[in-house]
Amino acid sequence: MKIKIDFDLCESNALCEAMAPDVFELDDDDFLQLKTEHTTPENIDAVNRAVAACPRAAISLED
Repeated sequence: MKIKIDFDLCESNALCEAMAPDVFELDDDDFLQLKTEHTTPENIDAVNRAVAACPRAAISLED
């Protein structure tokens, strides 16, 4: 699945980074960056938790 971020909604509050640090990170300017655009069997549970935890629903998954 492909990970999508709506950067117009994203507040860069790092909840997703806390849930899935192998996938999400804040850069030096506090902007969210994706380390990978696709889920793997190893990260899918963490990514799903990050999607559910995002207070602005800025993260989604696409087939």
